[in-house]
Amino acid sequence: MPKFFAPADNPADWQRLLAKPDLHWRTGYSARSMAHSWTEAQGFPREVWEIFNDSGVSCLRDLEFLIGIPEHEVPLPGGRRPSQNDVFVLAKGSAGLVSIAIEGKVSEPFDLPVDKRFANPTPGQTTRLAFLLDLLELDRDDVGAIGYQLLHRTASAVLEAQRFGSQHAVMLVHSFSQEMMHFHDYAAFVGLFGQTAEANRLVTARKLGDVTLHLGWVVGNAEYLGR
Repeated sequence: MPKFFAPADNPADWQRLLAKPDLHWRTGYSARSMAHSWTEAQGFPREVWEIFNDSGVSCLRDLEFLIGIPEHEVPLPGGRRPSQNDVFVLAKGSAGLVSIAIEGKVSEPFDLPVDKRFANPTPGQTTRLAFLLDLLELDRDDVGAIGYQLLHRTASAVLEAQRFGSQHAVMLVHSFSQEMMHFHDYAAFVGLFGQTAEANRLVTARKLGDVTLHLGWVVGNAEYLGR
């Protein structure tokens, strides 16, 4: 994991951080929409700010945006590829630091379902899945139809909360799809924690050790689909 980060104050800075800059940087796609939305806000976009302030969780209201890191990589055991967050935000609320992992979407799925992704797992994949399930306190039999990305992106929020000493971790889907494509997959994931998902609403999933996990889906401004 890198220890030093270069400023990313305009969309072009975000483009060069992508795994495949030429392929992923397209109008109407999540990477470009996210870059324009977040850099123009210079902090939380309005809809993201509102989901925290309307959450009913007092320590998530009026968050102070401390740092935001595009394409932030969080190492995971069992393999060489980390969980690469579209944006990672470290914020400060009334109860201290808050770790926020942002997954940007338009029409992209949340990777393959776990049963397909791990149909013939390598030893490393077996180690990784076991780690994710243990961290999130989920059962293997319950996650077969869940998009794999939802597991490791949520895990990255929790891991960074542990690293920074945060009491709260948030995995937030920032979707620019006005039709809310793949929302049902997110809702199924939220259901694993005994909660009901709604758009533009944050839910408290469960406490994982010293970290309280929150999950949310926020609909982004359609304007940025044309940027």
